[in-house]
Amino acid sequence: MRQPPLSIAAHTAVSAMGVGLDATRAALRARRGGLAPCDLPGAPEGIWVGRVRGLEEVALPAPLARFACRNNRLAELALRADGFAEAVAEARERHGAERIAVVLGTSTAGIEETEQAYRRRDAEGRLPADFDFEHTHDLYALPRYVRARLGLRGPAMVVSTACTSGARAWLDAAALIAAGVADAAVVGGVDTLCRMTLHGFASLELLARGGPTRPCAADRDGISIGEAAAFALLERPRAGMRGGLALLGAGASTDGHHMSSPHPEGLGAAAAMRAALEAAGLAPREIGYVNLHGTGTRANDAMEDRAVAAVFGPRGVPCSSTKGWSGHALGASGALEATIAALCVEEGLIPGCLGIERADPGFESAVLAENREVPRLDRVLSNSFGFGGNNCALVIGRLPA
Repeated sequence: MRQPPLSIAAHTAVSAMGVGLDATRAALRARRGGLAPCDLPGAPEGIWVGRVRGLEEVALPAPLARFACRNNRLAELALRADGFAEAVAEARERHGAERIAVVLGTSTAGIEETEQAYRRRDAEGRLPADFDFEHTHDLYALPRYVRARLGLRGPAMVVSTACTSGARAWLDAAALIAAGVADAAVVGGVDTLCRMTLHGFASLELLARGGPTRPCAADRDGISIGEAAAFALLERPRAGMRGGLALLGAGASTDGHHMSSPHPEGLGAAAAMRAALEAAGLAPREIGYVNLHGTGTRANDAMEDRAVAAVFGPRGVPCSSTKGWSGHALGASGALEATIAALCVEEGLIPGCLGIERADPGFESAVLAENREVPRLDRVLSNSFGFGGNNCALVIGRLPA
């Protein structure tokens, strides 16, 4: 079903690549990744992560101090960047605080705060009295904080669908606007590093060892976990707006193939891509670049290659994964990569996979290993896939002229 486009009135991102759009853009152009050997206490040995440096020193506004945790500090850092909070304030004046929704994705929220509290239990095993689960670890703590921080009073919801969360937030926000529940929405995702996530993926034997992740490489050996926050302000296009950034379409599917393994033929992934194209009213040939989910695991990358080839044809469209720069930011990855897709449209840039000499020779899709400049890049499709068979695809491009 065709969806009307939504203007991306503002956007921002913070990841291991840096704080804000300029830092992200510069890292992509310079092919300078943000992954480094993990120095977090208690983490598995021999892994690399995408850590946001200085996050521990970020202070929340005093009236919102009860929300203090790593996840909300990262959200705060992103809200301060690129004039994003100011853009939301202007939208609040246009629409009213009650008419702007907040829809955000996360997979672990502030669980790192609970880890710290657990280590501070008393002799009888009780958690410390100052531990505030509701405002830190609870999944809803993130949208609650962002809504309060931005002075909004519209609908607020959290999406936690594993690694599709940050992308699915865009789709669900678009549905709220289409239904007339809201006139605009703050969308995105935030996820932060914690011991549970690192050890959990280590127990699944999915972490790259001895170096950073190498998505789409023939010798790829797993994921590097990262942390990120990315936000966008979506609203209906206003009179006179032409050629600006927009969400052109979104699609999702749930194939339920396996709790942690993707469908080997990528049937659900292909269905999500086709749904996004249908929502945007586009044919596959009208997409100029596909930002792959591309985690760096053997099964995920092979599945996505088959799915992309099924939708776009063998070598049908340039594609790559940008997780070699940022790591896999889990519930925030889809939001971060939507922001990267928007930057690619603005810059006419297709960032080839980082850290590989060439793509797996067995792949059918046109995976790039070097950056490519194009005269005009009007439409990018960004993929996100998650545990349990969750699949989501977004089409980011320019508003029709």
